[in-house]
Amino acid sequence: MPEAFLYFLWQYQYFATQHLTTTDGEVVQVLRPGFRNHDSGPDFTNARLLINDVEWVGTVEMHTRTSDWLAHRHQFDRAYDNVILHVVWEDDRPVNGRRVDRSNGTSLPTIELSSRTDAILLDRYRLLTGSPDVIPCAGQFKSVSPLRVTSMLDKAMLQRLERKAEGVLAVFKQTGSDWEETAYRLLAINMGFKVNAAPIEQLSRSVSLKVIHKHRDQIHQVEAMLFGTAGLLETQVSDEYTAMLVREYRFLGAKYSLTEKQLTEPAWKWGRLRPANFPTLRLAQLARLLTKHPSLFSLFVSTTDLNVLLKSLQVTPSDYWQSHYQFGKLTGKGIPALGNTAAENIVINTVVPLLAAYAHHREQPAYIDRAITLLEALPPEKNRLTDSWDTLGLGIQTAFDSQAAIELYNEFCCVKKCLSCQIGAGILK
Repeated sequence: MPEAFLYFLWQYQYFATQHLTTTDGEVVQVLRPGFRNHDSGPDFTNARLLINDVEWVGTVEMHTRTSDWLAHRHQFDRAYDNVILHVVWEDDRPVNGRRVDRSNGTSLPTIELSSRTDAILLDRYRLLTGSPDVIPCAGQFKSVSPLRVTSMLDKAMLQRLERKAEGVLAVFKQTGSDWEETAYRLLAINMGFKVNAAPIEQLSRSVSLKVIHKHRDQIHQVEAMLFGTAGLLETQVSDEYTAMLVREYRFLGAKYSLTEKQLTEPAWKWGRLRPANFPTLRLAQLARLLTKHPSLFSLFVSTTDLNVLLKSLQVTPSDYWQSHYQFGKLTGKGIPALGNTAAENIVINTVVPLLAAYAHHREQPAYIDRAITLLEALPPEKNRLTDSWDTLGLGIQTAFDSQAAIELYNEFCCVKKCLSCQIGAGILK
């Protein structure tokens, strides 16, 4: 019996509360179950109870078995002295067995839920969490009210923004509190997509935006630093463009100590990628964005018109990369500019998280509102996950919906946190 099920039972009081007594026969009335504590310490805070007509306010601790209190050594932890009730699934103490006490020696009231929980509720829980479907509630999803689904999507989206903001603020701290450098690193990671996110992130740390800005009026020098430090100039290609980049990198790499941080070509992944997503072309597009916009941060945070922002991101790489996907490999047809779909992806995965982080840093919720407005104005992403939700009739219509659906799947469905999901809770009810 996972403790998560106990949290669920206690939070929603889904057990027989009439004539509720402790294992020692004390009469209990729950006036307020309290609030779930996700940090260290007891499981619920600010609970309010009547025990033998005496009002208690404090925390509530949950365990599968009574003996877990002793196994976790809470009897020696003063942080648990304000626990007013111990809620367990099974009281496994033998008759006249060892008492469960606080660190100050006072006895702890305990209630057992196994005998007070409807077996049907437990069966539904086991059926839900034991489902082999990638979305555990797939077979019952259509029975859930649309209002409950919408509410859960809103919760998932806000959680995603919070989580993304924390990640951005961690990058911000790494850069020495430099928002320009932070925007550059986020954009670079986005340009690498998942498959090349790790090497391109390392590259963005090795070639700082400050160094790039010193040469932003010479795109070939920026390309030389990016391609050279990426380890992609270690090639046998001898065309004029490649030879020029090698010469530039030989000088700039030594000047800025880039060769000491150089990656190797095997660090980059090419398999199963469409040519348009090859790391060479993505770095060429990144170079164009870095040389076109003097301030990526201002572009991302200050541009309120979505169409203006999208057009600003749709850049054409330098001449060589309009006819090549890789060094020395001429393509028979022209290579399109970074298109609208790619620009939308940058807004979703770079601009929106940056706005969320900036809102926290400045304590200005208006930036969160702007992030949400952008997502609601963008079309939904199309991938395997969104297709799965569409099959269930979720009705994904905007990027807000698709991002929320992705969060719901990754952070709730995959880890079977059905009891923390309003959809799962609705099914169990």
